Amino acid sequence: MTSRNVSRRSTLLELFPPISPYSTGFIEVNDIHSLYWEQCGNPDGVPIVFLHGGPGAGTTPMHRSFFDPDHYRIVIFDQRGAGRSSPLGCLEDNTLENLVADIEALRNHLHIKRWHLFGGSWGSTLALAYSQTYPDRCISMILRGIFLLEQPEIDWFLYGMKMIFPEAWEQFSAIIPKESHKDLLQIYHQRLTSPDDKLRMGAAIGWSLYEGACSSLFPNYETITTEEQKSHALALARLESHYFLNEVIAPENSLLHGIDKIRHIPATIIQGRYDVICPIFTAHRLHAAWPEADYIVVPDGGHSALDPAIRSRLIEATENARTLGG
Repeated sequence: MTSRNVSRRSTLLELFPPISPYSTGFIEVNDIHSLYWEQCGNPDGVPIVFLHGGPGAGTTPMHRSFFDPDHYRIVIFDQRGAGRSSPLGCLEDNTLENLVADIEALRNHLHIKRWHLFGGSWGSTLALAYSQTYPDRCISMILRGIFLLEQPEIDWFLYGMKMIFPEAWEQFSAIIPKESHKDLLQIYHQRLTSPDDKLRMGAAIGWSLYEGACSSLFPNYETITTEEQKSHALALARLESHYFLNEVIAPENSLLHGIDKIRHIPATIIQGRYDVICPIFTAHRLHAAWPEADYIVVPDGGHSALDPAIRSRLIEATENARTLGG
């Protein structure tokens, strides 16, 4: 496969029209966690599973629309503690290893032999971890905004992004005393797990607005006002701070060391040149370790899957994967 710096398309591909699930349910993966899942599109189609970002971001109806519903059996689910899964924001038994096991449990629950993997940001982490554990279950992989859960990436999120988004970082750090800015992650996590509702929600909103402001190539100033928005902001911030603090992958265990297990799987890596959340350096490392995968650098793309150029390349990838069958 090749590395490509793609030029700007004259016509960008649009999302497929909105659709509704033909089946939904919950799967209990242990005594604590129950995961929401849904299936859309063609019940007899080729299965493709959507792995959402975060961790903790959850899924939305829009995520169904990256895939041709006439061809694909589209599987979407909310990971532990996220979205419609319960308990929302729960950190107990919430580890990368468990999330990988959950994906396999869902595959078995739905009686799927093999499926395509589609994951961006944290979803790319999960896709790499799952495929290296269960390579025989993967038809292909479409990865966006590569994240390996390594310490330099966490440090960049906490401190490096202020070089590009200083205003957002000032708001993010302003709720923490200046003398403690060197311990932003620890203090945010303490507040996000505090029994004090006001302290907990203030940290959740600060964290979520910071990430949202930095995620798109175009200015994106979100507001968090409804109770539902606040609940999901808290889940996202709690889970991200939990993983960043407790689940960082050491260099000797890097997911890059497992590429030989998946080298044979057809894969497309799509990376926005101006992705600030997951800078291109990580995707470049993955490309160097896995040159067989198609590596597409989008010159006018940021982090968000909804940046027009990124969205178009993702849909193009799902269309190209139709030739791979089941």
